[in-house]
Amino acid sequence: MTAPPDGAVSHADRAERAIRAGILSGAYAPGARLRERELSDALGISRIPVREALTRLSGEGLVVNAPRRGASVRALSLRDVTELFDLRLSLEVFAARRAAEVRAAGRDGSRLTALMAAAEDATRRGDTAAVPAANTALHAEIVAMTGNRLLGDAFRPSLGLVQWLFTLTAGRDPRVQCAEHRGICDAIQSGRPDLAAALAYAHIEHGRVPSLDALADVLPAE
Repeated sequence: MTAPPDGAVSHADRAERAIRAGILSGAYAPGARLRERELSDALGISRIPVREALTRLSGEGLVVNAPRRGASVRALSLRDVTELFDLRLSLEVFAARRAAEVRAAGRDGSRLTALMAAAEDATRRGDTAAVPAANTALHAEIVAMTGNRLLGDAFRPSLGLVQWLFTLTAGRDPRVQCAEHRGICDAIQSGRPDLAAALAYAHIEHGRVPSLDALADVLPAE
């Protein structure tokens, strides 16, 4: 398979970042159509990288592609949020445990260290845009550290929804979440699987009710 030209890749990356930012900020409302021609005109690029960007965002759960309708922003509901928390309990608790096990076996943890530092820096600066992105990258890296490809494939379709959730609930104290992340990362880095799993479970479950309460007047029930 021939790799696309560098320019096409960079345009697709730029389109992906711009469309994701528009979805997370609410500029593209849930359920809104994402027309390739309009997006390409707005971004000043051809439709091919826009199409690639929409495909990527569909893979993260932020965009839905329907026959004859094309791409649209996912219409998030409270039920989706509840199911996302259930899914995260299944996948991320196992991931934290497994990441601690492979770390104890000698796997490199330097990327997790760097991402934790970036999340702490964004939290200290009060950067409301950077914090959700940094926290999402941290959660994704814990999954990646397991080396389990099927786990990564299972988690990837919800990755965009996780960042969307973090953005929508930015009113929660980011310092508390950062401290919880630090505890999980420390348990992983010290190779303590039971503690890492327990802290990951508590972290996710602690966020469930506050998140649903914060979104009760924002999202439809179904």
